[in-house]
Amino acid sequence: MDVFEAMQKRRSVRKFTDQKVEDEKVQTILHSAMSGPSACNRRPWEFYVVTNEVLLEQIKKASRFSNFNSPMVIIVAGNLHHALPLQLSEYWVQDCSAAVENILLSATALGLGSVWCGLKPQKRPMDRVRAILGIPDYIEPLALIHVGYPAQESIPRDQYEESKLHYFK
Repeated sequence: MDVFEAMQKRRSVRKFTDQKVEDEKVQTILHSAMSGPSACNRRPWEFYVVTNEVLLEQIKKASRFSNFNSPMVIIVAGNLHHALPLQLSEYWVQDCSAAVENILLSATALGLGSVWCGLKPQKRPMDRVRAILGIPDYIEPLALIHVGYPAQESIPRDQYEESKLHYFK
């Protein structure tokens, strides 16, 4: 599957089978995540891959928007020790968001389903994830991504809207 097909086919999947994601696929997804752009190549991301069933159950309940039945969750977080200084310090959010999109697209290309559940800027869910996984304060959880084999097929769709375009020639 090429990248254009993956972009059209990617949908938020909220129902998964019990089938575990193979280690090779997990590694491919993580390599893709770290291939994203990063301001000044700071690469401020940290990735927490959770397959432990006890931790998964706790993580799924960290936010009221994240309780899905996937066999794996990836937490994408920003390491503030690697963030740019001063007024540029929040660029880590963009860097980590690019990594999230790469995770979603690579999961789709591998025949997996995924859904991006936001954590930041919700303080309680961020703190819950930190507490469950023992994440230090200088690392900010940005996103919780469910990954697994979809329980139902999603129909690809084009969401292009001409009315959202503004050209200046």
